Order: sequence, then structure tokens, then C-alpha cells
Amino acid sequence: MPRPGTAIQRLRAGVSAPEEKENTVDTVLDARPDIEGEDFTRVRLTADAQVLLRSLWARHGPLMFHQSGGCCDGSSPMCFPEGDFITGDADIRLGVFGLKDDDGTPLGDIDFWMSKEQFAYWKHTLLTVDVVDGRGGGFSLEAPEGKRFLIRSELIDG
Repeated sequence: MPRPGTAIQRLRAGVSAPEEKENTVDTVLDARPDIEGEDFTRVRLTADAQVLLRSLWARHGPLMFHQSGGCCDGSSPMCFPEGDFITGDADIRLGVFGLKDDDGTPLGDIDFWMSKEQFAYWKHTLLTVDVVDGRGGGFSLEAPEGKRFLIRSELIDG
């Protein structure tokens, strides 16, 4: 059973970490859980990531993420037009983001995928997709923008 105040309890209760600002709840977008038997999010987007995704959506249409497992791009969230990265039985969908425009109008869903093998190592973490200045992976849509998505992680019990 999780200890009081652990990340998993906060996630289930919809509460931010104690050290987070009050307005964080409004700026962080939690993915809808998609793993059978789980009732908490495993992945979320920062406000900056949402802004960049809106821009990418306007240019490329529906999007998806796949958390790369290393090699050429290190281990980073790669953003593709939906369906351009083929997922299969070796992958697991961790969650689905309901992306909205600035005025709250729904744009559509963005799936977040990871290989099952990599998930075995990351299953005890809450992943937060953020964006920073710099060159990202060559195949990820944000690379030409001079931005790159990155993962910030927090250990969870569960």
C-alpha cells in the first residue's frame, strides 16, 4: 500500500506534489490511463509542451508520441504524425492526451507509447513531457523548431 503523500496517492486523488505551485493543476495535462487495471496517469504534459504540440498539430495534423529507447536519439519522447511510427505487440500505450486549443476547443487525442521492454524499467515512474530549447531527435517533429521534448520523471509507488 502506498505511503501517505506518495506520488501514486496524489495522482489517484488528482492532487499535485506538495512542492508544486497551486496553478500547476491548470497547466499540467494528465493523460487518460490506458493500462488495464490502472486508475492513475503515468504520463503528463507541461504547459510548454502543450503549446508546442498545438503548433505542431496545426502544421502536421494528429500526433503521437513514442518514448525512444536509446541508440541514435538517446531516450527521449519522439513526436510523429499519428501513424507514422508503427507500433505493435512489443509496445504499450501508457496513456492518451486530450489536447485542446487555447480556447479549450478539443483538437484531438495524442497517444503516448513505449516499448514493453523499456516500460519494465520505467514502470515505477511518473513521466512528464516537457520542452526545452535545443536540437531534438532528427526524426521528431519539433527538431526544426529549435526545441526538443524531454522527460522529467518522478518515482511512484504502485
